[in-house]
Amino acid sequence: MKGLKPTVLALCIAGAPPAALAFQPLDETTMGNITGQAGVTIELETKLNIDRFIYTDEGSLEINNIFVGGTNRTDLFSELGVNLMGGAAQQTDLLDNIRIEIDVLSDGDAIINVLPQMFGAVDVRVSTDQWNLVGTTDSTTILDNFTADILMGGANIEIDADTDVMNLRADIAIDNLEFDAPFLAVGIRDLRLTGDTYDPVRNKNIPDLFAKVDLDIYKGSNSLGVDSLAVDMDSFRADMTIGGVLVGGTSIGSIFMDDLAITNTQMVIYGH
Repeated sequence: MKGLKPTVLALCIAGAPPAALAFQPLDETTMGNITGQAGVTIELETKLNIDRFIYTDEGSLEINNIFVGGTNRTDLFSELGVNLMGGAAQQTDLLDNIRIEIDVLSDGDAIINVLPQMFGAVDVRVSTDQWNLVGTTDSTTILDNFTADILMGGANIEIDADTDVMNLRADIAIDNLEFDAPFLAVGIRDLRLTGDTYDPVRNKNIPDLFAKVDLDIYKGSNSLGVDSLAVDMDSFRADMTIGGVLVGGTSIGSIFMDDLAITNTQMVIYGH
């Protein structure tokens, strides 16, 4: 059998000087110039459907038909007289108009900004069907027909490499939240949540529309000294309106909470 003839490529490689074929390791400065020092930007468009979520301990909690996406509305907070989603093109059931910016700073801190791609805010709908508590012989529906239409002005996540604390800040407003609690024969209709200085008649400034969430999340110790998930909230201030409170299927009236303030709140979460 005749031997294989060398190809042109093989001849070129064979004739090349050893230095030309050597792989040179990159130093840290060169690597720093190659990697994306300006950070990473992600433009997101998605929606999420889950047929059933089940958490099991001895019994189970099951949540049916979970949806996370867009509100498919352009009339959120219609009293403002402006479409906060930036145009009719945003009337979809997609979670869209989102830009995520990720940066890692020279001190090791990570910064993640979640912003609308264009003018306005990000619209989010979260809805579910029945929430059931299920035992070996019995079951109870504790929640049903849950829907929340939310506007997010923006969010920021900062992870501090020195303190190991994650800080979460977000601007949110709820235009409509509804649910039924069948085991209590109670229902909530047209719940609205805004910033505490927003007035739908006299103070319709868009920046005042949003309630501000500010959380520190870190590893803390519980009362027994065991490492646990710790969440601190220094302050949360908002106005809340409930258009209808149903008892036994009949509305008994509406509720307005002015200058709702939750302060100096600390929570530790762990298993038992």
